[in-house]
Amino acid sequence: MTDSSHRQHHQATLAILAIGALAFSLAQTTVIPALGEMQHELGASSSDIAWLVTAYFLVASIATPILGRLGDMFGKERYLAVSMGLFALGSAVCAVGDSLVLMIVGRGLQGLGGGVFPLSFGIVRDEFPREKIPSGIALLGAVAGIGGAIGLPLGGLLADQVGFHWIFWLSVVMGAGATVAVVTSVPESPIRTPGKLDLVGAGILAVGLSGVLIAISRGNDWGWTSSKTLGLAAAGLVVLVLFVLFERRHPAPLINMTTLSRRPVLTTNLATLLVGFGLFGTFVLVPQLAELPESTGYGFGLNATVAGLLMAPGGLMMLLVAPIVGRVGERRGSKLPLVVGCLVAAGGLVGLALAHGSELLVVVWICVMNAGVGAAFAALPNLIVQAVDSHETGEATGVNTIMRNIGASIGSQVAASIVAGHVLASGLPEDQGFKLAFLMGAAGGLAAGLAALAIPGRVRPRPAQQQLAPDAA
Repeated sequence: MTDSSHRQHHQATLAILAIGALAFSLAQTTVIPALGEMQHELGASSSDIAWLVTAYFLVASIATPILGRLGDMFGKERYLAVSMGLFALGSAVCAVGDSLVLMIVGRGLQGLGGGVFPLSFGIVRDEFPREKIPSGIALLGAVAGIGGAIGLPLGGLLADQVGFHWIFWLSVVMGAGATVAVVTSVPESPIRTPGKLDLVGAGILAVGLSGVLIAISRGNDWGWTSSKTLGLAAAGLVVLVLFVLFERRHPAPLINMTTLSRRPVLTTNLATLLVGFGLFGTFVLVPQLAELPESTGYGFGLNATVAGLLMAPGGLMMLLVAPIVGRVGERRGSKLPLVVGCLVAAGGLVGLALAHGSELLVVVWICVMNAGVGAAFAALPNLIVQAVDSHETGEATGVNTIMRNIGASIGSQVAASIVAGHVLASGLPEDQGFKLAFLMGAAGGLAAGLAALAIPGRVRPRPAQQQLAPDAA
């Protein structure tokens, strides 16, 4: 190991990792306000333009555990630079793209940036003083929610003022900057897990996740009970079952099923799925509600930019809550902040369902909800990291990220379906649909809190295990 006196201060490392995580998180939602303009500019149908969102989540979900595993084997800093470099490349392709196919390719490349989370969590675990690990991971975990919350107003502002291509130029700058900073400034960790990449397992996982996520993302277009949706989802689930059976018998699995079956890991992943399901739909619901005409009696008649700004204070709440959760995690573990965060978020969603008659009320309830979301997002990766060995950090947190993505995809689509199912004679969504969608999110948050109670009490962090040198790996 490099002498500690020559290693960069951990706070500087954390700042670099946070920039990369924020760049990837922003890219999840900045495109949403611009989809209408992009559809018109590219001459695409509403069904085709949705692939700009689907391709991103699909590639990210597949690449995240693979990059996490590669980082565990051959160097987290090395593969973090690769991940962010590919993200920057995909952003550049989108920034200059003038066709739907090229834009979808670029979005897929952006999705390869999903490795930023498991790789960054692993770097924090390797580089930080042990007592500071929970705070560092808490901040990075909360960045996922912060980027999602502020991405909507930022995307709307850029699309309205300078055009949607500038959304991607921003990602180019942040991704390229993070790549250079990782290469030049983040110290290389000596911890390795010798082995070979399970390419067959990676292929099976890709096929299974593709079936499930495409079915979820296109469920509203195809119909949730259509043979196309149900058949594709069922096929994907069957392939994922085969993946589990294959990995259990593989001598060097891509994902260690024994690790995932441990109670702390299994229950935390279940809570993560429910958190994503219950809380992500709000990112789409609130701007949609705010843009409805005032004549409806519940809409605010705002443009896309101002509607998105209603979400911005919630992002700041996450930023304030994350350090507190980290300090609590250092002293008492992360289970309590997760339970409290889920319950607070559920309370905020109930408030949104019952009292959203003014912009001020919406902002207040969003702040309450996002305080809970920030606490949950900050606590979840810490619970995973504390439950696994250091050489398993990448693959375990990669799977946890997949669970969050799947939950978010399901929750967002179900919320949109509820709103679409309650329409006035004029064709506009009725207030009852928003109430039910918010209450659905609250139920998901409450279920996540109950699942969190099943997580075992504070798990003593597993010690870092010095593995073979990079050449041996």
